Amino acid sequence: MSNVTKPDEPTRGLSRRPVEITTALLLIGLGLLVLYDSYGRGAGWDNGPQNGFFPARVGWIFLAASLFILVQSFRTENRVFVSYEQLGQVARVFAPLVLFVALIQPLGLYVAAGIFILVFMSIVATSRWWAVVLTAILVPLACFWVFELQFRVPLPKGPLEALLGY
Repeated sequence: MSNVTKPDEPTRGLSRRPVEITTALLLIGLGLLVLYDSYGRGAGWDNGPQNGFFPARVGWIFLAASLFILVQSFRTENRVFVSYEQLGQVARVFAPLVLFVALIQPLGLYVAAGIFILVFMSIVATSRWWAVVLTAILVPLACFWVFELQFRVPLPKGPLEALLGY
C-alpha cells in the first residue's frame, strides 16, 4: 500500500482552524502572564519607567496580536493544515530530540549527544551502521575537545566525564 495521496482523494490531517485557535489561545495566555508579571513589578512611570513598564507595553501588543490571530482563525477557510503523514515525519525528528533533552541532566551533554546522534541517524538516515556508530562517538568527542579543552566552556557533564576526571 502506497503512502502517496491520489489526486481525487482528500488529504487527511489536522484542520487549520483548530490549530490556529489553539495557538492563539496559548499566545493569549502567554500575553496575560506577561501583563500579570509586569503589573506585579510596577508598570507605571514614577520619575522614570518602573521595572514592568516596557514589558507591559510589549505584553499589550502581544495580547492584541494574539486576539487578532484568534479572530482571523474564524474568518479563514478551514482546510488541512498538516497531513498525518507530515506529522509522522515531525515525530520522527521530535522524539529523538525530546530524548536528547531528557538525557542531558542525568548523563551529561556529550553522552546525551552521542545517544541522540545514534538514535536520530538510525531513524532518519540511510547510513551504514558503522558510520552511524562512528559519528555518534566522534562528534561528541570533537565537541568535548573544542568546548572543554580549547575554549574552556563548561557544559553539563555526567557520570562518564566524572569517571574520566572532568
